[in-house]
Amino acid sequence: MKYTTCVSIGEKNPKKLENILKKALSKSDFAEIRFDYLKKSDIPIVLENIKKNLSRCVCTLRPRTEGGLFGGKEEERKSILRLIAEYNPFLLDVEFNTIQKDKKLAVYLKKSRCKLLISWHDFNKTPSDSQLITRFNKMRRFSNIVKIVTVAKNVSDASRLLSLYSIKTKNETIAFCMGEQGKFSRILCLHLGSPFTYVSLGKAIAPGQFSVDEIKSLNN
Repeated sequence: MKYTTCVSIGEKNPKKLENILKKALSKSDFAEIRFDYLKKSDIPIVLENIKKNLSRCVCTLRPRTEGGLFGGKEEERKSILRLIAEYNPFLLDVEFNTIQKDKKLAVYLKKSRCKLLISWHDFNKTPSDSQLITRFNKMRRFSNIVKIVTVAKNVSDASRLLSLYSIKTKNETIAFCMGEQGKFSRILCLHLGSPFTYVSLGKAIAPGQFSVDEIKSLNN
Protein backbone atom coordinates (compact mmCIF):
# COMPACT_ATOMS: atom_id res chain seq x y z
CA MET A 1 0.00 0.00 0.00
CA LYS A 2 0.98 3.65 -0.38
CA TYR A 3 1.85 5.28 2.92
CA THR A 4 0.41 8.79 2.90
CA THR A 5 2.36 11.23 5.06
CA CYS A 6 2.01 14.67 6.61
CA VAL A 7 5.26 16.37 7.68
CA SER A 8 4.93 18.34 10.93
CA ILE A 9 6.76 21.66 10.78
CA GLY A 10 7.56 23.60 13.93
CA GLU A 11 9.70 26.60 12.98
CA LYS A 12 10.02 30.03 14.56
CA ASN A 13 11.70 31.79 11.64
CA PRO A 14 9.19 32.69 8.89
CA LYS A 15 11.66 32.53 5.99
CA LYS A 16 13.09 29.24 7.18
CA LEU A 17 9.57 27.87 7.57
CA GLU A 18 8.78 28.71 3.94
CA ASN A 19 11.94 26.91 2.77
CA ILE A 20 11.22 23.88 4.96
CA LEU A 21 7.66 23.76 3.66
CA LYS A 22 8.87 23.55 0.06
CA LYS A 23 11.21 20.70 0.99
CA ALA A 24 8.49 18.93 2.98
CA LEU A 25 5.98 19.06 0.13
CA SER A 26 8.57 17.72 -2.29
CA LYS A 27 8.86 14.60 -0.11
CA SER A 28 5.44 14.31 1.51
CA ASP A 29 1.80 14.34 0.46
CA PHE A 30 0.91 16.98 3.04
CA ALA A 31 2.51 19.23 5.65
CA GLU A 32 1.29 20.37 9.04
CA ILE A 33 2.26 23.94 9.87
CA ARG A 34 2.46 24.61 13.59
CA PHE A 35 1.61 28.29 13.57
CA ASP A 36 1.96 28.39 17.37
CA TYR A 37 5.75 28.30 16.86
CA LEU A 38 5.60 31.70 15.15
CA LYS A 39 5.22 35.18 16.61
CA LYS A 40 1.63 36.37 16.34
CA SER A 41 2.71 39.26 14.11
CA ASP A 42 4.39 36.87 11.65
CA ILE A 43 1.36 34.63 11.08
CA PRO A 44 -0.53 36.87 8.57
CA ILE A 45 2.69 37.39 6.58
CA VAL A 46 3.43 33.67 6.43
CA LEU A 47 -0.15 32.88 5.41
CA GLU A 48 0.10 35.29 2.50
CA ASN A 49 3.51 33.99 1.41
CA ILE A 50 2.51 30.32 1.43
CA LYS A 51 -1.10 30.63 0.24
CA LYS A 52 -0.36 28.74 -2.99
CA ASN A 53 0.67 25.70 -0.94
CA LEU A 54 -2.12 25.78 1.64
CA SER A 55 -4.23 23.30 -0.32
CA ARG A 56 -1.76 20.66 0.93
CA CYS A 57 -1.38 22.01 4.47
CA VAL A 58 -2.89 21.16 7.83
CA CYS A 59 -2.85 24.40 9.84
CA THR A 60 -2.48 24.13 13.61
CA LEU A 61 -2.39 26.84 16.29
CA ARG A 62 -1.99 24.88 19.50
CA PRO A 63 -2.27 26.70 22.88
CA ARG A 64 0.01 25.85 25.77
CA THR A 65 -2.89 24.19 27.56
CA GLU A 66 -3.00 21.69 24.68
CA GLY A 67 0.75 21.07 24.46
CA GLY A 68 1.44 23.93 22.02
CA LEU A 69 3.45 27.13 22.17
CA PHE A 70 0.85 29.84 21.68
CA GLY A 71 0.99 31.98 24.81
CA GLY A 72 -1.40 34.80 23.90
CA LYS A 73 -4.96 35.32 25.02
CA GLU A 74 -7.52 32.77 23.88
CA GLU A 75 -9.60 35.37 22.04
CA GLU A 76 -6.49 36.33 20.05
CA ARG A 77 -5.95 32.71 19.13
CA LYS A 78 -9.55 32.30 17.98
CA SER A 79 -9.22 35.42 15.82
CA ILE A 80 -6.16 33.88 14.17
CA LEU A 81 -8.05 30.62 13.63
CA ARG A 82 -10.74 32.62 11.82
CA LEU A 83 -8.06 34.30 9.70
CA ILE A 84 -6.52 30.94 8.75
CA ALA A 85 -9.98 29.63 7.83
CA GLU A 86 -10.31 32.49 5.30
CA TYR A 87 -7.31 31.05 3.43
CA ASN A 88 -9.13 27.71 3.10
CA PRO A 89 -6.25 25.32 3.79
CA PHE A 90 -6.49 21.57 3.24
CA LEU A 91 -7.43 21.22 6.92
CA LEU A 92 -7.70 23.54 9.91
CA ASP A 93 -6.94 21.70 13.15
CA VAL A 94 -9.21 22.93 15.95
CA GLU A 95 -9.14 21.42 19.41
CA PHE A 96 -12.31 19.70 20.61
CA ASN A 97 -12.03 21.54 23.93
CA THR A 98 -12.01 24.84 22.03
CA ILE A 99 -14.89 24.29 19.65
CA GLN A 100 -17.25 22.67 22.14
CA LYS A 101 -16.95 25.65 24.49
CA ASP A 102 -17.44 28.36 21.86
CA LYS A 103 -20.66 28.07 19.88
CA LYS A 104 -19.97 31.30 17.97
CA LEU A 105 -16.65 29.94 16.75
CA ALA A 106 -18.26 26.62 15.82
CA VAL A 107 -20.96 28.40 13.80
CA TYR A 108 -18.43 30.70 12.12
CA LEU A 109 -16.18 27.82 11.06
CA LYS A 110 -19.13 25.74 9.90
CA LYS A 111 -20.25 28.58 7.63
CA SER A 112 -16.75 29.05 6.24
CA ARG A 113 -15.48 26.95 3.34
CA CYS A 114 -12.69 25.62 5.49
CA LYS A 115 -12.52 21.88 6.17
CA LEU A 116 -12.00 21.14 9.86
CA LEU A 117 -10.00 18.52 11.67
CA ILE A 118 -11.23 18.26 15.26
CA SER A 119 -8.47 17.05 17.57
CA TRP A 120 -8.05 15.88 21.14
CA HIS A 121 -4.83 14.86 22.91
CA ASP A 122 -4.09 13.15 26.20
CA PHE A 123 -0.42 13.70 27.03
CA ASN A 124 -0.46 11.49 30.12
CA LYS A 125 -2.31 8.27 29.32
CA THR A 126 -4.77 6.39 27.13
CA PRO A 127 -8.31 6.50 28.55
CA SER A 128 -10.60 3.47 28.84
CA ASP A 129 -12.56 2.07 25.90
CA SER A 130 -15.80 3.68 27.04
CA GLN A 131 -14.14 7.07 27.57
CA LEU A 132 -12.54 6.97 24.12
CA ILE A 133 -15.81 6.02 22.41
CA THR A 134 -17.75 8.72 24.25
CA ARG A 135 -15.14 11.33 23.31
CA PHE A 136 -15.06 10.17 19.70
CA ASN A 137 -18.84 10.36 19.33
CA LYS A 138 -18.92 13.88 20.75
CA MET A 139 -16.11 15.05 18.47
CA ARG A 140 -17.59 13.78 15.23
CA ARG A 141 -20.56 16.11 15.63
CA PHE A 142 -18.26 18.97 14.70
CA SER A 143 -16.38 17.55 11.70
CA ASN A 144 -16.06 14.63 9.30
CA ILE A 145 -12.41 14.28 10.34
CA VAL A 146 -11.57 13.41 13.94
CA LYS A 147 -8.10 13.10 15.45
CA ILE A 148 -7.48 11.44 18.82
CA VAL A 149 -3.92 11.04 20.09
CA THR A 150 -2.91 9.62 23.46
CA VAL A 151 0.21 8.42 25.25
CA ALA A 152 0.79 4.67 25.27
CA LYS A 153 2.50 3.24 28.34
CA ASN A 154 2.24 -0.28 26.90
CA VAL A 155 1.14 -2.04 23.73
CA SER A 156 -2.38 -2.64 25.02
CA ASP A 157 -2.88 1.12 25.35
CA ALA A 158 -2.13 1.57 21.65
CA SER A 159 -4.34 -1.38 20.70
CA ARG A 160 -7.19 0.12 22.70
CA LEU A 161 -6.92 3.43 20.88
CA LEU A 162 -6.67 1.74 17.49
CA SER A 163 -9.96 -0.03 18.21
CA LEU A 164 -11.67 3.27 17.36
CA TYR A 165 -11.17 2.34 13.70
CA SER A 166 -13.66 -0.51 14.17
CA ILE A 167 -16.49 1.97 14.79
CA LYS A 168 -18.66 2.18 11.70
CA THR A 169 -18.91 5.84 10.76
CA LYS A 170 -18.75 8.14 7.77
CA ASN A 171 -16.08 10.13 9.58
CA GLU A 172 -12.41 9.89 8.71
CA THR A 173 -10.46 8.89 11.79
CA ILE A 174 -6.87 9.74 12.72
CA ALA A 175 -5.96 7.84 15.87
CA PHE A 176 -2.51 6.82 17.09
CA CYS A 177 -0.34 6.91 20.20
CA MET A 178 2.66 8.97 21.17
CA GLY A 179 5.70 7.44 22.83
CA GLU A 180 7.90 4.45 22.06
CA GLN A 181 5.27 1.94 23.19
CA GLY A 182 2.81 3.35 20.67
CA LYS A 183 5.19 3.98 17.81
CA PHE A 184 3.85 1.06 15.76
CA SER A 185 0.40 2.67 15.80
CA ARG A 186 1.70 5.51 13.62
CA ILE A 187 2.06 3.00 10.77
CA LEU A 188 -0.73 0.57 11.63
CA CYS A 189 -3.25 3.45 11.65
CA LEU A 190 -2.75 3.76 7.87
CA HIS A 191 -3.76 0.14 7.36
CA LEU A 192 -6.86 0.72 9.49
CA GLY A 193 -8.11 3.75 7.56
CA SER A 194 -6.28 6.89 8.66
CA PRO A 195 -5.98 9.32 5.70
CA PHE A 196 -2.33 10.00 6.60
CA THR A 197 0.25 9.71 9.36
CA TYR A 198 2.28 12.53 10.86
CA VAL A 199 6.04 12.42 10.26
CA SER A 200 9.09 14.65 10.59
CA LEU A 201 11.67 15.86 8.08
CA GLY A 202 14.44 14.91 10.45
CA LYS A 203 14.26 15.44 14.20
CA ALA A 204 10.86 14.40 15.57
CA ILE A 205 8.70 17.14 17.07
CA ALA A 206 6.46 14.57 18.80
CA PRO A 207 7.42 11.47 20.83
CA GLY A 208 7.73 8.36 18.66
CA GLN A 209 7.38 10.19 15.36
CA PHE A 210 8.97 8.57 12.28
CA SER A 211 10.78 10.60 9.65
CA VAL A 212 9.24 10.94 6.19
CA ASP A 213 12.18 9.03 4.71
CA GLU A 214 11.60 6.10 7.10
CA ILE A 215 7.94 5.86 6.11
CA LYS A 216 8.50 6.39 2.40
CA SER A 217 11.11 3.58 2.39
CA LEU A 218 8.22 1.23 3.22
CA ASN A 219 6.60 2.13 -0.10
CA ASN A 220 9.48 0.60 -2.01
